Amino acid sequence: MSTRKNIATGAPWEDIVGYCRAVHIGHTVEISGSVAVDHNGQLAGAGSVYEQTRFIILKAQQVLEQVGFSLADVVRTRVYVIDIARWEEVGRAHGEFFKDIKPATSMIQVSALIGPEYLVEIEFTAIKS
Repeated sequence: MSTRKNIATGAPWEDIVGYCRAVHIGHTVEISGSVAVDHNGQLAGAGSVYEQTRFIILKAQQVLEQVGFSLADVVRTRVYVIDIARWEEVGRAHGEFFKDIKPATSMIQVSALIGPEYLVEIEFTAIKS
């Protein structure tokens, strides 16, 4: 039986909402929807959906590395944007990391994210064979 490992960041929302940054079970890691906020709770890439996307992917990479995974193990991304017209900026940043990996992905426009300063949120699924 695989052991469950919850990966927390210590953000106050984790206990309030009842979630953690990621869950690692066996060969799978699921990373919660992530926005461009750093360890101090500060926004990264203000006003730039491209910079926010890059920051989020780098943040996910750090989480994956904590449990012996890498971006190469990502099989699925779900990208939520508040302005689908800016898809090319998001796609350019996503492609910089995933051009050769090519996970399944979706990009979905939503009416809002957790705060108006956040332009993109991404979920990740990684599986190690």
